[in-house]
Amino acid sequence: MQTKHAAPDAGISDALPSEAFLSPRAISSLTRCLGQLGPGLVTGASDDDPSGIATYAQVGAQFGFGMLWTLLLTYPLMAAIQEVSAWIARVTGVGIAGNMRRYYPPQLVCPLIALLLIANVINLGADIGAMGGALTLLVGGPALFYSVLFGIVSVAAAILVSYPRFARFLKWSTLVLFVYVGTVFTIRVPWKSVLWGSLIPGVSLCRDYMVALTAVFGTTISPYLFFWQASQEVQEQKATPGQEPLKHAPGQASAQLEPMRTDARLGMALSNAIAFFIVLDTAAALHTKGVTDIQTAEQAAAALRPLAGNFAFVLFSVGIIGTGLLAVPILAGSAAYALAETLKWPIGLDRKLDRARGFYGVLAIATLLGVTLNFTPINPIKALFWSAVINGVCAAPMMVVMMLMATNPRVTGVLRLPMPQKVLGWLSTVAMLAVSVGMIAGL
Repeated sequence: MQTKHAAPDAGISDALPSEAFLSPRAISSLTRCLGQLGPGLVTGASDDDPSGIATYAQVGAQFGFGMLWTLLLTYPLMAAIQEVSAWIARVTGVGIAGNMRRYYPPQLVCPLIALLLIANVINLGADIGAMGGALTLLVGGPALFYSVLFGIVSVAAAILVSYPRFARFLKWSTLVLFVYVGTVFTIRVPWKSVLWGSLIPGVSLCRDYMVALTAVFGTTISPYLFFWQASQEVQEQKATPGQEPLKHAPGQASAQLEPMRTDARLGMALSNAIAFFIVLDTAAALHTKGVTDIQTAEQAAAALRPLAGNFAFVLFSVGIIGTGLLAVPILAGSAAYALAETLKWPIGLDRKLDRARGFYGVLAIATLLGVTLNFTPINPIKALFWSAVINGVCAAPMMVVMMLMATNPRVTGVLRLPMPQKVLGWLSTVAMLAVSVGMIAGL
């Protein structure tokens, strides 16, 4: 199904030389910048997991450049709600689930946490399956074996590797995302059509378009991102000598909040920029060649080989595996933080296994359930797109609760959420609610 307003015809430009991608000086500057960032960077990068790649690839293949505008629109909304989640954590010294448990009834909290867990397990199964499939495309062999291996490695790394090393691994693994920027220089791109699709919304009310729109919003603004970033902000606060929850030390607000805001905004900018390039890559390489039915991330990679060459295929496949290694522990970790905080269990990746058995147990079980989905008739790889839709539907009520918390003096003490963040946070919430209602109404 195409959008109502198609981009005007444009000639296909020659591919840009690969040397234009990133110079050694640019890479050096980039790595220095990444070294100064924290939870916001990792959270934003994890949003471009194999599930996200599949969603963006489907959108690019099906609608071409016609939905690029959504990645520009969602950036300020995504950045705002992530700032709100980080702000709550820095002010209270407690994660999102812990604050929900303290201030809201179980009848509200339990269904929201259950939705998060379901969405995360589906996402985990889809991501792990996609990683196994991508490795099979590259080297051959059994995809299910690779999926099990990836699951074991992810759990072992989270449990056995010290938190500082694990956090550094997550941070530097974000560099793998730039393969999707590199891919654009291996294919031919109609840049006039890209500009048109980026600036002129071609909106349709048909079912396929509304489902795709919800999936984009659900992939870009995902509930697990709220819980992960908030929990990591708490851990960063506890790990930094002299820092206290701002509710009890409001004089530290400027010193803590300014770096947090910069980190969150840059992290979300990276996330949406990479998503933009994934849609652009698949639109230019697949949609323009008549390939419009892409169901999985590895299917998109395989389709690139005959149409865009081996180099584009390898880059796309390596990106699936790399982003999966980044996202799987974050998906499982966010589920562990949410459930453990709700049940008042000891939490934290900085704790040893014997001091947080319940927390690590949830992390391991969530990953195991994700791996198990790959052995059932429920094909988690095909569920990639719908996991994003589930995220889109359950994100809105969670965002409402977060905004209510952020503006409740009982939660925040004397500190007040700045008006720009409050306005953008509510706009983001209303937009997510509107998209979800539109999708459900069109089913």
